[in-house]
Amino acid sequence: MRPPVNRRRFLQDVAAALSAAALPSLAQAQSAPLTPPKRAAKPSPYSVSEPVSIEVKARPLPSFDIRDRSRTRFGALEYRSGLILTSPFPGFGGLSSLRLDPKGERFIAVSDKGSWFTGRIVYRGREMVGLDDVEAAPLLGPDGRPITSRNWYDSESIALDGSVVYVGLERVNQVLRYDFAKGFTRARGEVVPMPPAVRKLPLNKGLEALVFVPKGLPLAGTLLALSERGLDPSGNLIAFLVGGKTPGQFSIRRTDSFDISDAVLLPSGDLLILERKFSWIGGVGIRIRRLALSEIGPGAVVDGPAIFNADLGNEIDNMEGIDAHVTAEGETVLTMVSDDNFSLIQRNLLLQFTLLE
Repeated sequence: MRPPVNRRRFLQDVAAALSAAALPSLAQAQSAPLTPPKRAAKPSPYSVSEPVSIEVKARPLPSFDIRDRSRTRFGALEYRSGLILTSPFPGFGGLSSLRLDPKGERFIAVSDKGSWFTGRIVYRGREMVGLDDVEAAPLLGPDGRPITSRNWYDSESIALDGSVVYVGLERVNQVLRYDFAKGFTRARGEVVPMPPAVRKLPLNKGLEALVFVPKGLPLAGTLLALSERGLDPSGNLIAFLVGGKTPGQFSIRRTDSFDISDAVLLPSGDLLILERKFSWIGGVGIRIRRLALSEIGPGAVVDGPAIFNADLGNEIDNMEGIDAHVTAEGETVLTMVSDDNFSLIQRNLLLQFTLLE
């Protein structure tokens, strides 16, 4: 357990951040070429302007519950393993979303500072032990320049459709489309037309999660775009159906002051949404809710049960990303990543759980 003073400072830091800020069908949507085409150059010591190879160190988290180190079951999830990630590369951090290949090995992630991170998770048996082949690169805009040159920051979400990677930018409430078949992380982003209501989402509480629905499931061909805390007149969370056969707007019922931080689609057709909250009385909390994709449509208000809850009695931080894959043994594994806000008192965590129900 970290010293109490650090946990108090962690609460303050998170409060500031939150107030400012079988797998056939799923494999089709998560088959982006996640391996870089060639070895990157040595890193710049200060910023990312070209793809660079970086070192990422990993320290294991043998347990998830700080109060009971022997506990492994948490709601519908069973803890598998976790890592605390650090790097001598100053641009590493702020991890806001990630997507894995169908084996749960290769990954792409985005930082809220406008960077890609790609690489491979190293396993020993079923446990994660480190990262390898990690590279950083800038997200490029339509003009081929880093998006940060346009003051486009807060790259918060990723969705995959084959070789196409969608990235949501919360600061400007836009979505960029990248074709990784055309240069991997050197591909240029194309602005995706979004509904006019997206522009009206609140500053730093806008687009926070993206999910692309593959063939064989309800809403196939639709990009789901979920806001962090854009609220409809009833106080529910605003979300959008972009493209597909039934574009429009829907809502996700907001309960217990939770906001959305990411989402992932399961092979069953259920949508898992990762949520977080902060209050001075209740502290920091995260949860995962399970929604039925079949109930989503224009004008719908959808809700579902919480299958996982955690607080500062657990090894959590500012959890912002979630993804799922199915192992060769048929286990559904959820992977979560945290955004350290480039703060010395927060952590980049990579956590994995088995979904049991």
